Amino acid sequence: MREFFEYNWQIRDEWFDWCKQLTAEELNKKRIGGVESILYTLFHITEVEYSWVRGIQGKEDIVFHFCDYDTLERVKMLSDELRKETIDFFKTSFNLLNDELVSVAWDKEKYTADEILHHIIAHEIHHIGQLSIWSRELKLEPVPSNFIGRRLQ
Repeated sequence: MREFFEYNWQIRDEWFDWCKQLTAEELNKKRIGGVESILYTLFHITEVEYSWVRGIQGKEDIVFHFCDYDTLERVKMLSDELRKETIDFFKTSFNLLNDELVSVAWDKEKYTADEILHHIIAHEIHHIGQLSIWSRELKLEPVPSNFIGRRLQ
């Protein structure tokens, strides 16, 4: 499972690099489908991953507001910072929690930690697909998303 998180992080970092070729206006332009804009999509996948991982650990959700992270540099910094806590989670309690039922403040249902981890992975892959579509609309080559051939840690 950790390999898929590492895959998503690697792809996300490549998207951050890819975005450097765009203007702030293009990064924030409202687009059809997805969650509004390229920049907001990167913010969204970052904060959703973090919220769910904190939920698995029984920690209180920390709400981040896009207006506080409204540049590529700030979203990248947030992604890097929040990833550290997720990496620590994988190093410590990850294997102990897979079958545990988890409750989170934003959902009435309970899910196993394993279901949530799979959801986080699929959620990011879904949004990476949206970024790929938008890149093609801009007549730019998207970040390659093959899992095979990647060197993961």
